[in-house]
Amino acid sequence: MMYSGTRGHERALFIYVILFFWLGLFSLLGTGNGTVAAAGIKQSLLFGGVVSLGLITVHLLLEKWKFRGDQFLFPLTSMLSAAGLVMILRLKPDYAMRQFVWLFVGLAAFLVTVRLLQNYKRLEDYKYIYVLAALILLLGTILFGVEAGGARSWIDLGVARFQPSEIVKIILVIFLASYLEDKKEVLTVGTRNLWGIPVPGLQYVGPLLVMWGFSLVLLIFQKDLGTALIFFGTFLVMIYISTGRWSYVFFGSFLFGLGATACYFLFSHVRVRVAIWLNPWADIEGRGYQIIQSLFALGSGGAFGTGIGLGQPNLIPAVHTDFVFSAWSEETGLVGAIAILIIYCFIIYRGFRIALAAQTGFGALLAAGLTSLLAVQTLVIVGGVTKLLPLTGVTLPFVSYGGSSLVSSYIMLALLMRISAEG
Repeated sequence: MMYSGTRGHERALFIYVILFFWLGLFSLLGTGNGTVAAAGIKQSLLFGGVVSLGLITVHLLLEKWKFRGDQFLFPLTSMLSAAGLVMILRLKPDYAMRQFVWLFVGLAAFLVTVRLLQNYKRLEDYKYIYVLAALILLLGTILFGVEAGGARSWIDLGVARFQPSEIVKIILVIFLASYLEDKKEVLTVGTRNLWGIPVPGLQYVGPLLVMWGFSLVLLIFQKDLGTALIFFGTFLVMIYISTGRWSYVFFGSFLFGLGATACYFLFSHVRVRVAIWLNPWADIEGRGYQIIQSLFALGSGGAFGTGIGLGQPNLIPAVHTDFVFSAWSEETGLVGAIAILIIYCFIIYRGFRIALAAQTGFGALLAAGLTSLLAVQTLVIVGGVTKLLPLTGVTLPFVSYGGSSLVSSYIMLALLMRISAEG
């Protein structure tokens, strides 16, 4: 049986999560690095105790509510959050407490979503409102956003910065799940023939063109290549799952490639990103410095790493956000890097199992879309820091520093678990 009435599996896995977190804290104490070591043993015990209590409280509330959702997703993502918090404590002491606060905001958003969204199927009824909301958020970012890290994707609220694209990602997945479920028969069978190939009418391929436009707008006006790749990659996965037709994937990839090629010749910031990807050594002390230091960090970690707190990942600029995977790999080695990737693979596996077990087509597409979103984002950032893909500047879900990303990740987790509860 996929789920049991109690949350015994989740409880057992949380023992390993808490042990792992405390092992990381004591490693920092032993090396004398990071906020934990600077604060001392008493403060370290208090910090570790509060984080552990917060995670356990969420588990106990799920148990009290007799929630029957997936028992593996929350421990797996908590393990990633624990690893991220330990690394940020080690890398950027000034940002550690902010991430601590954002973790609890994310956990609160998770609980609110799980508790209040009793019937996720109601989300299907408001698909065009989602498009309007996404357009408003995107337009607001273009008009009133501030630039950070080369991308104009933030809105400054005074006390904190908010990245609307993190919420837009979830909104668009919900919209696409609803629209594709409603139109999948027409999109699959088509309404006319083009050179012997069945194709739908132009009114039915609107979402493909909208997503293409969304991606190019992000690429041109916000200079946000990473989010553009994530949006469009997730959409292609969802339309293939819905229709089973590779023609949409090829046509969509062609459109995106055509638009990206045009942007390459029209906009200098796109050419810079591609040039750094192809040959960062040409500007080793300038634009190529980040990716080269990332490659050095990955190589110096060896098989088992230098040890938590014993490497030199702070040589990488923005290491706590874009390059936290490189820092983790340097200090835990190839073994630690593979372990993190395996956790992501388990999460993706559980997400697609939820999609297969969903009671409705909308639920299946929504679960598959959210899982694909997580998978594509992980691929984009890991590929970027290892020079497999152009560096994009997106966060590693649940691990990197970033409040908007962490909160949106826990909302996605809550949606997946709510779907699983009715699977």
